[in-house]
Amino acid sequence: MPIKVQNDLPVIGILEQENIFVMDEDRAMHQDIRPLRILILNLMPLKEDTELQLLRCLSNSPLQLDITFMAVATHQGKHTSMSHINKFYVNFEEIKNEFYDGMIVTGAPVELMEYEEVDYWDEITRIFDWSEQHVTSTIYECWGCQAALYHFYGIQKHQLPKKTFGVYLHHVHKRRIPLLRGFDDIFMCPHSRHTEVRMEDIVKHPEITVLTESDEAGFLLGMAESGRKIFVQGHPEYDRMTLDEEYKRDLKKGMDIDLPLNYYPNDDPTERPELTWRAMSAAFYSNWINYYIYQVTPFDMYGAPDFTKAAEKREAD
Repeated sequence: MPIKVQNDLPVIGILEQENIFVMDEDRAMHQDIRPLRILILNLMPLKEDTELQLLRCLSNSPLQLDITFMAVATHQGKHTSMSHINKFYVNFEEIKNEFYDGMIVTGAPVELMEYEEVDYWDEITRIFDWSEQHVTSTIYECWGCQAALYHFYGIQKHQLPKKTFGVYLHHVHKRRIPLLRGFDDIFMCPHSRHTEVRMEDIVKHPEITVLTESDEAGFLLGMAESGRKIFVQGHPEYDRMTLDEEYKRDLKKGMDIDLPLNYYPNDDPTERPELTWRAMSAAFYSNWINYYIYQVTPFDMYGAPDFTKAAEKREAD
């Protein structure tokens, strides 16, 4: 699938070396199709790493995607240069009158703070509310998942006695849901977090459908409003070395951190980590693009699609 991004986004070179088709703006203008517009609200401090991870994941579809990266205006990070932000990112005020086929809200390193203490909380809740009329389907990942469940349903997060860190086994609950097409009955997915939303709190809200969970890591994947909201408490977007980098970073800081679970062969951090979740990740993102965006989004992008009818058609298929 061609991914359309700004011509000189730094990660383009890496993607092209991996044989991922990246289309620049000039070539995209000469294609007589409407690409799907995807907005990525990147809340991670190392923004270029997250850009690369998500663009890799979104490449597993035959559809053309027009990617826009957004950053919050009320917080200035220290790990990504402002020149990169100013050149390749938009803020909410610049796009608040636009419409998007899909949106991804990433995790953020603020999980140990109360939501209202986060300096961009007011801004992000405005974005959450705006998305209900301006975005066909939104994926909320990790802290973004917890924040959305709190904002929309009042579901609290809880601090864990020990960090959930590693690659965990999960079980599929809803085999007929199109988001899970291609999933095995059991599959692996990374987690890296100090907090959780609990299954017993989620199931009190019948409007949320729980799709997968782990006996060890708890809730992973759920959805509401027939797919307009998709919640992912883990990290299907992570690359092979992401947990390795997190582990070694925390060791250098002198933090008390365990080895990531089910990650290094023989639990030896000098060995190359095993990549056991790529098939799950590819199926998840391609199913989202196909069944929850492409099949239901209006061509002219104005007016929210009828997700009830779309869901009935998907189940009939």
